[in-house]
Amino acid sequence: MGKPTVAFFDFACCEGCQIEMTNLGDEAFLELLNHIDIVEFREAMSETTKEPIDIALIEGSFTREADRARLEDIRRRAKVVIAYGQCATTGGINALKNHQKDYKEFVYGHAAGMPHLASDSARPISSVIKVDYNAFGCPVSKYEVLQIISHLVHGKEPVIPDYPVCMECKRRETVCRYHEGDHCLGQVARAGCGAPCPASGIPCEACRGFVSDPNLASLKKVLREEGGLSERRAETKALMFTANETAGRPA
Repeated sequence: MGKPTVAFFDFACCEGCQIEMTNLGDEAFLELLNHIDIVEFREAMSETTKEPIDIALIEGSFTREADRARLEDIRRRAKVVIAYGQCATTGGINALKNHQKDYKEFVYGHAAGMPHLASDSARPISSVIKVDYNAFGCPVSKYEVLQIISHLVHGKEPVIPDYPVCMECKRRETVCRYHEGDHCLGQVARAGCGAPCPASGIPCEACRGFVSDPNLASLKKVLREEGGLSERRAETKALMFTANETAGRPA
């Protein structure tokens, strides 16, 4: 039996997650290459494929209806689809435009009407096709992607973290940012990163999105009462990486 074929695809994104994957040069990645066959990866090779794929990794959000057919083709050809990076898993930073009607004029000015800039709201890949697994983060954790692929290659079920960053802070014995008179989103932010930011004195910004069913009302209350944020800032603090997960979009 041949090696499982793996292909990387990109949609609306900066392709930073692909670049993050090209930074892999450690023994774990080199060992994985002995067990898989990468058949398409735009940032690292010119070859493409139209053949069936064992594992397809998709980066970027869905923001153009014209991309639907390509996504559906990838889904038909792939046994397993992994959305990787925050744009692909939740819409990511791209989804900030969903909260601003005149975003094209705001960003592009007089060029906003040019055909190649035509796009709609930014949505996760799962809004168009079935996604089997998500690897969260902006950028994605290359080691988490490696672990997911490794588990699949060895017939194991990948484990995707769905608990708050606060748990990882406690494991590290990191002093809570609120105890330091600061604010933080760790109580509702999805863990899996190892909580390096609070450990370095930086508030968590939820770059991996929210846990399932986050208590956003409680988050806003804590940001106001304990974090010292204004009502407006508490309302919008988490928008950077969670614009599609945060309620209260303007009409």
